[in-house]
Amino acid sequence: MSSMWVLDTPPPAADARIPYALLEHQFGDLRLPTGPGPHPVVVVIHGGFWRAKYDLEHIGHLCAELTRQGFATWSLEFRRVGHEGGGWPGTLEDVALGTDFLRTLACSHPLDLSRVVAMGHSAGGHLAMWLGARQRLPAGGPLHRVDPLPLRGVVSLAGAMDLERVFELRLSEGIVEEFLGGSPARVPERYRLASPAALQPLGLPQVLVHGTEDDTVPVSMSEAFHARGRELGDPVRLVVLPGAGHFEVIDPRSREWPQVVEAVRSLL
Repeated sequence: MSSMWVLDTPPPAADARIPYALLEHQFGDLRLPTGPGPHPVVVVIHGGFWRAKYDLEHIGHLCAELTRQGFATWSLEFRRVGHEGGGWPGTLEDVALGTDFLRTLACSHPLDLSRVVAMGHSAGGHLAMWLGARQRLPAGGPLHRVDPLPLRGVVSLAGAMDLERVFELRLSEGIVEEFLGGSPARVPERYRLASPAALQPLGLPQVLVHGTEDDTVPVSMSEAFHARGRELGDPVRLVVLPGAGHFEVIDPRSREWPQVVEAVRSLL
């Protein structure tokens, strides 16, 4: 069965949809496991190449299943390309704000903030890995925040972690130029601050999960990121899924799914 069903089948409802700031797209879906907790948390960031037309609904299947397995999930929505303030720097600011908002959520929900992992799919893999890299951002820079919520690690599912490479390969019709407002030659500083590959080593555990038959984000993206991370001494692990495409990694019914759950467990 194709994993594309996740894109057009409504997921089980979240326990709560909660705004983390005041704008229309600044909210998250919270799902809590049964039991008193406090529960480990997975911050989930959906893909869609940072475009407005793709929202968090399709990743809800992954969230519901992870929650059934004992993890609280906090699935972020954020401003995207096509929304006012989306792209640079709004998209990055939003996922940072939404992640740090867990400190507020933990006041009223049984969340274990010592066990938080970020996970993202495709362009969401880029954003999740960028969250793991935030402590590497230069002080005083446009995206620097003084006290980002510490993460135990990051799981990238078919992530687009090298934005210069995304540009070179013209992935998704050259969307990264719209996302960052120009080419690497025109806005080099934005690529340096927004691309996890430019911020390596990240200094926290990472698991990269990627299918060999992915025709949306090539597996070479994760292979190169893994090789460079290892070279720089990062605790990064690569899980290559033979024969898998782009969507099996977010499909709880796929044969690859247990390896996604294992990636999360290995960090917590």
